[in-house]
Amino acid sequence: MKRYALIFTLVMAITAGFGCAKKSADAAYGDDISPELNAAIQQITDARVYFAFNKFDIKSEYKEMLKGKADLIKRYSTIRVRIEGNCDERGTQEYNLALGERRARAAYEHLVTLGVNPGQLEAISYGKENPAVQGSGESAWSKNRRDDFRVVAH
Repeated sequence: MKRYALIFTLVMAITAGFGCAKKSADAAYGDDISPELNAAIQQITDARVYFAFNKFDIKSEYKEMLKGKADLIKRYSTIRVRIEGNCDERGTQEYNLALGERRARAAYEHLVTLGVNPGQLEAISYGKENPAVQGSGESAWSKNRRDDFRVVAH
């Protein structure tokens, strides 16, 4: 059963890279968008949500920041955001992919409850494969247990 969950997650990760030919915001934000939209994209992507060890609940300290992201996403209906769940290096690859998915889904669901159109959001897990900080120990691990927000279309 766990193998099917892993395969499903990997298939979802691969297919998330395909889709419409909208302009990617991962490329330089560029000269062709307004300064207001550029600032909104920057605000959406800058702040991260961090998690306690083995947890996926959104801490109260991040709820105001997520409200700000939700307001911007709702204001710019062409923006599409990918929420990327990440884990620290501890645990198996399979376990961390599942935990990363729960972390990304927690932020996804929170944004939807704030009124964001689910069609503007996608959630993906990178498990422990995309650390923000290299190394072992709580100082590195605490920075790797996170959700990143990427504007993938605008």
